[in-house]
Amino acid sequence: MSDKEYHIVPFCPAPVRIILPNKNFLFVAKPAGLLTIPGRHQENKDCLITRLQQHPKSQTATVVHRLDMATSGIMVVALSKMAHREISRQFEHRETQKHYIAMVDGLVENDHGIIDKPMIADWPNRPKQKIDFDDGKKAVTEWHVLERDSNNNCTRLKLTPITGRSHQLRLHCLELGHPILGCNLYSKHGSDMKASRLLLHAESLTIKDPKSGKIVTAQAPCAF
Repeated sequence: MSDKEYHIVPFCPAPVRIILPNKNFLFVAKPAGLLTIPGRHQENKDCLITRLQQHPKSQTATVVHRLDMATSGIMVVALSKMAHREISRQFEHRETQKHYIAMVDGLVENDHGIIDKPMIADWPNRPKQKIDFDDGKKAVTEWHVLERDSNNNCTRLKLTPITGRSHQLRLHCLELGHPILGCNLYSKHGSDMKASRLLLHAESLTIKDPKSGKIVTAQAPCAF
């Protein structure tokens, strides 16, 4: 594949911040515009995990889950094989808790709700996903209105994904009728042009300490 067929990701100058260090894992804050793992092209090697592995105290860091490049917020990385195995199991069995903040287009009428619409890859339009009630995998998102901004015709939502499908929050907000501002994949009425970045942020993440079993929660403040 030639260079022209790869998208070269612009360099992200914002740093990866360590929120809560631990012997076996780290909570870190990923900035918007930074890949979680390296891309295929040599110029797309800069990413969260590569940056962490360049530091002596986190050379053993490995990825157990991902955030989209355009999404900012809290993540956990493992520093040992034991932690990688156990935290991965927690994600697989939906034992983790995640909360996101999103700014969506328009004024959401109800105060809260649940979106339960199965999803499947939209192969002709990859990497997009689509709703498919016949063959899609279960996808559930809880949402709560935090603030309505009538001056700018947008709403701040707290999103809680019960499942963890790729692009779940983006597609479910579109299905709600209120796409996330700045999203160039799932937009309508120019919502993708109403923000300079995707206004989606992973604010809170809760896991069990892989060694002690204690509940641990870390947060990364939302910048928008």
